[in-house]
Amino acid sequence: MARAEPQGHAVARCTIERLMRELGIQGAVRGKRVITTIPGGQAGRAPDLGGRDFVAVAPNRCWVADFTHVKTWSATVYVIAFVLDAYSRMIVG
Repeated sequence: MARAEPQGHAVARCTIERLMRELGIQGAVRGKRVITTIPGGQAGRAPDLGGRDFVAVAPNRCWVADFTHVKTWSATVYVIAFVLDAYSRMIVG
């Protein structure tokens, strides 16, 4: 397979910065990280009804859920990703 030859011109980074500033444009800005949890005892926690024991002896005795966040154009949205039956490991919701 043939290698692609470089295209364009070698230009210093400061030159690109100056030209972009003069044109009023900017590159993609990576946003700050979304804080999804508050560490420590700063927030009240939901009670642990399962006792952190995720082994069920029969179907529909223990369901576990997970949530995640999705970054949209306007905000960060929190979404329940799935609810699992701990016994069968099937998605129930």
